[in-house]
Amino acid sequence: MEKFSDLQEKEVINICDGKRLGYVEDLEFEQQSGKICTLIVPMDCGKWNVFSKTRAYYVPWRCIKRIGDDIILVEVDTEQICRELSCR
Repeated sequence: MEKFSDLQEKEVINICDGKRLGYVEDLEFEQQSGKICTLIVPMDCGKWNVFSKTRAYYVPWRCIKRIGDDIILVEVDTEQICRELSCR
């Protein structure tokens, strides 16, 4: 059993192109079952650009291929899973 804080320390890597997506910042759950359905990984768009919109990768749980000690391997098309972060 992993804790959320454990997932936040693991780097997410896309096995399709070897790209480092970043680190898990948040999760989306199915309300009825409580199961995790999406990992939210913010894109590194430069920390000093305050006028740009924050974007993130929304990685469906089904796209996770392996969770290791240090990394999470996913198989995704990064253009399809990229969208703006919702306001919190």
